[in-house]
Amino acid sequence: MTRPAPVPSGGGQGAPVLVERDGPVCIVTLNRPASLNAVDDAVAAAVGQALDSAATDPDVRVVVLTGSGRAFCAGADLKAIADGRGPGLHPQWGFAGVVQHWVPKPLIAAVNGPALGGGMEIVLACDLAVADPSATFALPEVTRGLAATGGGVLRLHRQVPLKIALEVALTGETFSAQSVLRWGLVNRLSEPGSVVHAAVQLAHRVADNAPLAVQVSKRLVHRAQAHEDTWDPAFWRRCAEEGMRLSETADAQEGARAFLEGRVPRWSTS
Repeated sequence: MTRPAPVPSGGGQGAPVLVERDGPVCIVTLNRPASLNAVDDAVAAAVGQALDSAATDPDVRVVVLTGSGRAFCAGADLKAIADGRGPGLHPQWGFAGVVQHWVPKPLIAAVNGPALGGGMEIVLACDLAVADPSATFALPEVTRGLAATGGGVLRLHRQVPLKIALEVALTGETFSAQSVLRWGLVNRLSEPGSVVHAAVQLAHRVADNAPLAVQVSKRLVHRAQAHEDTWDPAFWRRCAEEGMRLSETADAQEGARAFLEGRVPRWSTS
């Protein structure tokens, strides 16, 4: 199905962050191509605000994060740090306004090029990821006497095998999109040059489903991942409570009716 072109909804072309809408999909673009979309405090605040607005906008169901130009994100802007413009850390939402920012709606990374350091940590904070075949990934912090404390050392081992995570974190080496696809760090590779289109298509596939059910599913998956024992009765009670609340919504009734009537559901909540 052909979808309308995205419509700008925030920031001029010279703004460090662009926000567009493609129906229920919000596209947030880091827009500092000359610096490979490196993040300073202004970028972190703008991205965080865009995510906060999307979280509370009933018409937004999925968010796509990407970069302009040839890079996704080169991490913190070292020049900005030297100039006193900050390391790209938001006091509430963490690096880039993303890595400590819980958004109830799904986030999809459209990795159009290098995702280095904090850039890779943004990918780790997203729920899904699509990568261009030319994209590269690295946590080079150890090569600079630092550690990937923006989520790299906390999340990578939860998303790929432990020894792979340690190789990435301890060597600082750069890995290809094909490698991270094998690890399961990204969901799929796009055709060359079309990663945003592919990510938006995936976003629409998610957005076609019942919004509250999607949000509950995201929340339970994240809680289950962090839960040490999924046999714990307390965790099962929480799942049952969430499921019961969903079953009582208008969308649950609409989903059943639409199935029986052989038509596309018309969701009423978000």
